[in-house]
Amino acid sequence: MKQEKKLNVTLQQVAKHAGVSRSTASLVMRGSPSITPATRDKVLASMQELGYVYDRVAANLRSKDSSTVGLIIMELSNTFYSELLVGLHHKLDKCGKTIILGTTFDSAEIQDRLLSTMLEHRVAGIILSAVPGSPSEPIDQICKLGIPVVLIGRKLDTKLCDYVGIDNVLGGQLATNHLIEQGHRRIAFIGGYSLLSSWRGRKEGYDFSLSLAGIDIDSDLVVESPATLQGGVDSIQKVLSLPNPPTAVFCYNDSIAIGAMMKMKEMGVIPGQDVAVVGFDDIPEASIITPKLTTISSAPRLMGVHAARLLQARMEGLSTKPQYVILQPELVVRESSAYAHPENLPGNAAAKKTRLA
Repeated sequence: MKQEKKLNVTLQQVAKHAGVSRSTASLVMRGSPSITPATRDKVLASMQELGYVYDRVAANLRSKDSSTVGLIIMELSNTFYSELLVGLHHKLDKCGKTIILGTTFDSAEIQDRLLSTMLEHRVAGIILSAVPGSPSEPIDQICKLGIPVVLIGRKLDTKLCDYVGIDNVLGGQLATNHLIEQGHRRIAFIGGYSLLSSWRGRKEGYDFSLSLAGIDIDSDLVVESPATLQGGVDSIQKVLSLPNPPTAVFCYNDSIAIGAMMKMKEMGVIPGQDVAVVGFDDIPEASIITPKLTTISSAPRLMGVHAARLLQARMEGLSTKPQYVILQPELVVRESSAYAHPENLPGNAAAKKTRLA
């Protein structure tokens, strides 16, 4: 019986067979000079063995001046990214560019697959909110191929990409200083992962403000989790179950803060009265939930506009050194941080009222 030929072999299968990432296999297909001869030979050998056929005719029909750009973010359920997308669209639409959107859910495997797919579709550039712990090598290879990459919100250890973000250290200081001024001494920092440059920056600001105020840093009050509503639920439950729980929490982002306040209500703890809460990002929901959320504004729409502007300049041939756009955070005081524990602020009710925005 004649053996049937394998059909529809994918580039992902080739990459797995060769022991490389899909984006590396894609770069081999594009003839990237950044790929070592040994790696190129492995990938080509796997292609031949598996019977992979690259549709070069279709690839050549794609315009060299592509009208598409790739955007890779964590997820859209976090309104921060929705706002970011609005800013990107506002700028890129004027340039005649169409966005191909991919969401990673902070999975390195998904990110690699998305990068490969965008390379195969010949995008003119990529805007990336990188997965925690992402290596810089694949991104550097893409840049060396002549495809500009702008990092947004999350830094990587690379000197080839532009970056747009917020001053996270200052943001952490603003949030923590506000709670200290309210008289709090047991302040938790919850949510997010230390692999993220944004987390490390906010934690640095938190640590600095506590140290400056002469407050010991308690590692039990620092809890990492996914930057999601559920992450907030799990984190607040953990810190409020401590023998000496916090009277205030600074949350990595607003999604964490909202999830935390939902869980607090379920536990019979009143946010803004029993425990003060501060978030980060100032997403639209922050001003309409109950209690209204005190937060740090990170201007995601403006961040998107700056990232799109930088990417467009690179696509048009700008060849200067990588640029870094760092936006300044602002403290937005609302109801969730109005209350300071009476043991910390005896007789200070009048002062608390004046702090509401």
